[in-house]
Amino acid sequence: MIGRLRGILVSKQPPWLLVEVGGVGYELEAPMSTIYDLPQTGKEVTLLTHYAVKEDSVALYGFMHEAERALFRNLQKVSGIGAKIALAVLSGVSTNDFARLVQAGDVVALTKIPGIGKKTAERMVVELRDRVDGLAVALPGTSAATNGAPLDPAGEATVALQQLGYKPAEVTRLVQKVAAEGDTAESIIRKALRAALGN
Repeated sequence: MIGRLRGILVSKQPPWLLVEVGGVGYELEAPMSTIYDLPQTGKEVTLLTHYAVKEDSVALYGFMHEAERALFRNLQKVSGIGAKIALAVLSGVSTNDFARLVQAGDVVALTKIPGIGKKTAERMVVELRDRVDGLAVALPGTSAATNGAPLDPAGEATVALQQLGYKPAEVTRLVQKVAAEGDTAESIIRKALRAALGN
């Protein structure tokens, strides 16, 4: 079981990361909440990990904070939720906000997250209400660190949002609505996710 990695951040192409540890490159999937907090490529990073083995695949997921990893694991205990939807939840809403929505039983807000329908949102409220109490803790402020100026931040943001489950037409609308000159891909993604949730 791989529980933590510390190494050099080689690349970040949301939602994928490559971290080199002792000459071995580990490929991880990470939610946008973690990607916002990453240092520049070439810098050292420490990630908490979740190692998942299925019949036909092995996957490694990375998180900056224990609350994110705990929520990722708890989400997958809900019937009908797998890793892809759990990552979309973490990318679309903070652990604090998710805990608040579940405790309030706000099914409508939860269904704005890609992949979450009404029935799944209702199951999340019922099955996670008692488990999210410990997640509603203050997290350090996030920072949109980047690895230099990407050639096309809007294009990077568009690809990342589509990988999170948003439809191409919706992604185009969101990116056009929020992108401003000088924005990094991470800041465009962050603003687009807020806009999608109506925040």
